Amino acid sequence: MAKNKKKNSKSNSTEILFGFHPVLEALKTKTREFFEIYTSKNITNRANQIVSIAQTRNITIKEIKADQLSKLTASEQHQSIAAKVSSYPCFQLSNILDTKKSNFKESVFLLADNICDPRNLGALIRTAYATGINSIIIPKNRATAPTPLVSKVSAGALEHIKVVMVTNMTKTIQELKKKGVWIMGMDHKSSEVLWDFDFTFPLAIVIGSEEKGIRPLVKNSCDFLVSIPQTGNVSSLNASVAGALVMYEAFKNKRLQAKNPAEPS
Repeated sequence: MAKNKKKNSKSNSTEILFGFHPVLEALKTKTREFFEIYTSKNITNRANQIVSIAQTRNITIKEIKADQLSKLTASEQHQSIAAKVSSYPCFQLSNILDTKKSNFKESVFLLADNICDPRNLGALIRTAYATGINSIIIPKNRATAPTPLVSKVSAGALEHIKVVMVTNMTKTIQELKKKGVWIMGMDHKSSEVLWDFDFTFPLAIVIGSEEKGIRPLVKNSCDFLVSIPQTGNVSSLNASVAGALVMYEAFKNKRLQAKNPAEPS
């Protein structure tokens, strides 16, 4: 039987995962292969938890200098822990659209359209995981991929999320629509505001890029365009902030629906 996760074209490549939460969550989920774990002399007490797990699995542990660890990870935020692992294994679109495994009535998908800043993508993934969204769709081109930095910013949430990388976002939207999923795009110019939106149906939320928002073809494919009310002279919110607001609004409404289901007509 085929596994749900299918590795992307870089499945034979490796990368350096760094930071306590990304390494620990990757060990927990077992979605990546671990080759080596690196620590520095000033390892924290909580990082010893990672070392203990690695020892039970016979994963090689190497102690290196802090400056070497910084160079290896290209970051000063490594928290004295890093690991050489297989690349993040992306899902296929068919995996998340399998109606035998999905309850689309309760589903919320996140479509990150050309998010180029890995910190924004990581923040979006962290919020998505916190609000029960477990499927995120991103373009393969002209957008950031699920990199180690994304995992670090997401506090390891990336290791639990189903990320699908697609070549054509508009075609993907059409596939979602065939499954009965409605598409809501975030557009600060829209007259329909988030607070008045009906969340009673299967939904895909589209968040656009940091500078240009949702691309025109993707925007034209949306069933609804919704704005977030705000005051002041700033034209729009940061992508991860806007995404957090709409994901929590969807989360709140879905929870209310579950507690107070509509009476049959």
